[in-house]
Amino acid sequence: MLNRLLPAGLVLFLAACSTGAPRPDIDVAERRESYNGSLPPMRTFSQPAAAPTHRSNAQLAEDFLELSFKMESGRRLPMLTRFEGPVTLAVKGNAPASLRGDLTRLVSRLQREAGINISMAEPGAHTPSIVVQIVPKRELQRLVPTAACFVVPRVSTWSEFRKSRRTKTVDWASLDERKRIAVFLPGDVSPQEIRDCLHEEIAQALGPLNDLYRLPDSVFNDDNFHTVLTGFDMLMLRIYYDPALRNGMTRAQVAARLPGILARANPGGSRATRGFASYTPRAWIDAIETALGPRARPAARLQAAKKAVAISKQQGWRGNRAAFSLYALGRLSLSREPELSLSSFLEASRLYRGNPETQVQAAHVAMQLAAFSLSSGQADSTLAQIEGVLPAVRRAENAALLSTLLLIKAEAYELMGRAAEAAAVRTEALGWARYGFGSDAVVRARASEISSLKPRHRLQ
Repeated sequence: MLNRLLPAGLVLFLAACSTGAPRPDIDVAERRESYNGSLPPMRTFSQPAAAPTHRSNAQLAEDFLELSFKMESGRRLPMLTRFEGPVTLAVKGNAPASLRGDLTRLVSRLQREAGINISMAEPGAHTPSIVVQIVPKRELQRLVPTAACFVVPRVSTWSEFRKSRRTKTVDWASLDERKRIAVFLPGDVSPQEIRDCLHEEIAQALGPLNDLYRLPDSVFNDDNFHTVLTGFDMLMLRIYYDPALRNGMTRAQVAARLPGILARANPGGSRATRGFASYTPRAWIDAIETALGPRARPAARLQAAKKAVAISKQQGWRGNRAAFSLYALGRLSLSREPELSLSSFLEASRLYRGNPETQVQAAHVAMQLAAFSLSSGQADSTLAQIEGVLPAVRRAENAALLSTLLLIKAEAYELMGRAAEAAAVRTEALGWARYGFGSDAVVRARASEISSLKPRHRLQ
C-alpha cells in the first residue's frame, strides 16, 4: 500500500522564513509572487536506467525473506504465494491519458528485467489476473484515509471491495495462490502520482507485501524516496517467479532454495562483501511514523523526530536509517530550531552522499539546503547544491523533485542576473512540473512559491 508517509516529501518546509506561531505544513515564506507566464508542454520520461543492486547475495536472501513473509503491520505470512502461468492486466474506469503510456512501460520492464510473463489483457477478457480500477480520490480516501492507493486480493471491482473489505476474502494471509487481484488508485491526481501507484501496487500484487526502512534503493520502503521500481525491486520480483519456487512454500523451504536462485540471478552478489543491515526496532518505526504522519501536533512530531535520531545513535546506524532520521529532524525543527535543522540536513547529506545507493535521498536533502541558500541570497551555493544531484534525480524519474530543483536553479540564475539561462531552465522545470504536480494551477503555485524564496533585491 502506498501510504505516502511523506506527503510533503517535496515541500520546501521553510517555516523559518515566516513570522508568528509555526504551523505543521507551511512550505514557504508568506510573501508570494504570482507566476502568470505560459506553460510549456508536459515532459515525460522515456528509457529507464535502473542500476543493479550492490548488496551481497546473503543480504539479498535476508531481504527477500523479510519482504515476502511479513506484511507492513508486522504480521507474518505462512507461505509464499504468487501467480502461476501468464499474468494479464486490465484497466477499468476513467483512466487519464498518461496512465496507458506509463503502464505499457512498466509491463515492458517487468517482462524484460524481472522475467515475468505479464501482458495487457485482450479487450473483453473475462477474468484478468490484475485489474487496475480507477476511483475518485475522495471516494478512495473515504474508505482508506491514509492510502494514496492500495492493492487487494480476490476482488476485481470497487463494489466487490466495499462489500468484502472487513471479511477474510481480502486477507492476504489466507491465500494459497494469487489468482485475482485489484489495484485501486485515483485518476484525479498528477500523472506522477498515478505512475508511482502503478509501480508499487502492481509490484505488490505480483510479489512482496512488506516495506523495510533499511532498504536504500527500493520502492518497498515507507520513506517513499524511490517512486519507480529499481534494480533491486526487479531482482526481488525475478526471484519471486523463479522456477525453483512454488506456491505454498514455507519460509524455511524458500530460504533453502535462495542461494542457488541468487547465484543464477545475481552472480555478482556472490563476490560482494557488504555487511548485513540490522533489523529495525519497532520503537524507531513508531517514532518516524509519529514524526512524519498527519495526526500528532507539531511539538509532538518534533519530539518524535528527536527520539528517532536518538534511537538511530543507540543502534550505531551510519547508513540509510540514520540519515532518514536526521532528514526528518531537519524538516520538523526548521521553524523552532533552525540551527538544529541546518545541522541535521548537513549530516543527512553527508551520510546519503557517501553511499552510491542513496543518491536520490541526497537530492531531497540538497533541495532543502538549496532552499536555505537561495533564501539567504547565496546563488553560487544554491547552484552547487543542485548541480551534483540532477543526474540521480533524472535516473530515478522523479519529475516533481526534478522540477523543484530546476525552479530553484532558475531563481538562482535570476539572482545572478543571468536572465536567459534562468528562462531556459524555468521552461524545462515547468514541463517536468506538469507531469510531477498535475494541474496548471498547482504548477503555477509551485513556481510562485519557489520564486518567493529569493530576496527581493539582487545582492551585490
